[in-house]
Amino acid sequence: MFKKNRYKKISYSQSGEDLIIDFIFQSIAIAYPVYVDIGAHHPFYLSNTALLYEQGARGICIEPDPALFKGIQRKRKQDICLNVGIGGSEEQEADFYLMTPPTLNTFSKEEAYKYKSYGYSINKIIKVPLKNINFIIDEYLGKAPDFVSIDVEGLDFEILRGMDFERYRPKVICIETVSASGERDNEISRNIKRYLIEKKFIEHSNTHINTIYVDEKIWESRAWKIRSSNKIVSL
Repeated sequence: MFKKNRYKKISYSQSGEDLIIDFIFQSIAIAYPVYVDIGAHHPFYLSNTALLYEQGARGICIEPDPALFKGIQRKRKQDICLNVGIGGSEEQEADFYLMTPPTLNTFSKEEAYKYKSYGYSINKIIKVPLKNINFIIDEYLGKAPDFVSIDVEGLDFEILRGMDFERYRPKVICIETVSASGERDNEISRNIKRYLIEKKFIEHSNTHINTIYVDEKIWESRAWKIRSSNKIVSL
């Protein structure tokens, strides 16, 4: 009997990024990548790490919105869940703008008011503690993560630049590169691309919303291991 469900793929990401990321890790033979999800938002909805989690991978979920954080903490019990923002080593806390919809929540005042000019609303401004990303990786992982997802509405590049690539170089990075107006080829995306090329990453995929980068050396020397490569798929 033909069972088409055995061939379907489920995605939780906004534009199928998690399926691309899963393919990349299969291609470089990492079954259970360790991840850091910055701006996790929800345990499943629009998540770039939920699929990996369901497959047995584990990591750190960072979400500054206290209400959203509770849902992540409840549903992702095997992950390390942190209710903080990412900032420089000298900053202790910062204003966090709770927006409608909450997918637009941001630490950036400029972005918050830009969204407001587009017709969205600022519901509340709260103080949220900040932690340095390298401190978090050092304290909770003690090694480089395999995958880093960054989606923080306007401050993505600042967080990327704050990462210590000498100590904690990830193999795969997924980062939001579309602007608030929906523009893909913007200054931030160009800065991100230029910076990661300098760090020897290649642009693997672009979904218009997010761009996925892979460590150049790892990708070029990958050993292809496709799960069913030696099997005949029967109908």
